[in-house]
Amino acid sequence: MNTSVSIDSITPLQWIAVGCAVVSGIIHLVIGIQSFPGSMPIAFILAGLGFLGAVLLFLLDYRRRMLYLLGVPFVLIQIVLYVLINQRADPAISPVEGIDKVVQILLVVILVILYRRRA
Repeated sequence: MNTSVSIDSITPLQWIAVGCAVVSGIIHLVIGIQSFPGSMPIAFILAGLGFLGAVLLFLLDYRRRMLYLLGVPFVLIQIVLYVLINQRADPAISPVEGIDKVVQILLVVILVILYRRRA
């Protein structure tokens, strides 16, 4: 595996995907840390680390097409779980939650586009 960051070939659309993943990753880490202790905070921290780990692998040019493919269900599962878990208890969406979900939906769309372009 290449251990040097490879950004020369990254397209603007890929940079938007990186930005979306970083935003969602940071949001998940912050929510997880603020909600500690408990089992849900651990899930948020792991999700945040998953987003940021994927960004690191992407920047290292590690199997980007596979990252696109795995990223779609990773993000979709988070959106579905959010709706199932949070909306039952309190249907109100905070601004941070709203931003995160919009960013995640955008990320899914971009990942699908990037995957199809590389096919």
